[in-house]
Amino acid sequence: MGKTIALVEDDRSLRENYIIALSKQGYQVQAFSNRKDAEKSLLAQLPDLAIIDIGLEDELDGGFHLCQSLRSASKQLPIIFFTARDNDFDTISGLRMGADDYLTKDISLPHLLARIAALFRRNELIQSTAQSNDEIIKQGLLSIDAKRMLVNWGEHAIELTVTEFWMLYAIAKHAGHVKSRQQLMDESNMVVDDTTITSHIKRIRRKFEQIDAKFDRIETVYGMGYRWKMSTTHGTDVA
Repeated sequence: MGKTIALVEDDRSLRENYIIALSKQGYQVQAFSNRKDAEKSLLAQLPDLAIIDIGLEDELDGGFHLCQSLRSASKQLPIIFFTARDNDFDTISGLRMGADDYLTKDISLPHLLARIAALFRRNELIQSTAQSNDEIIKQGLLSIDAKRMLVNWGEHAIELTVTEFWMLYAIAKHAGHVKSRQQLMDESNMVVDDTTITSHIKRIRRKFEQIDAKFDRIETVYGMGYRWKMSTTHGTDVA
């Protein structure tokens, strides 16, 4: 049986067109027109991937709320926002809520299918890598367990999505070395634009800052990328 994709779109004609297109690719499609029906069904049985519009029937931001619910249920579930709203505010908001990608409806069908395939491929690669990787990275208060996909800052667990986890892993594995945006995409097995990378980095920083207000280890190297900044206190961070 093919992988299951949840499609949450309130425009009937668009919904039916994408059901046909996705089904032709061998995917099993569960389609919904509103947040409530989608939430009830999908939280009972998670799909393999979710494609969500933001505005759903009478809920202007229904897709955002659905994304939050699904992300709370699973940090591994690939989530794509697929919407006509193309402003930076909505893009950043969607990624902050845990979406893996944000696409506008003016992209071509082959482009959408390629992004879906890339997310499935990324998850498969991540699972195989995690199963064979016993490495634990320690940088001061930071501890990353690649096999279990666990991140700790001191005694505090940091909850990250799959995309966030592997971006952090790529940066922290070689502390002090700059990772370009392309390298972060390659090591996270995803294809996104610079704005999406920036939004993910900001979200990772914010999660650490919620635990430690003085957190400053992820450094932006303008024009080059990002790096995990080595501790300036003789290798010991201060909580």
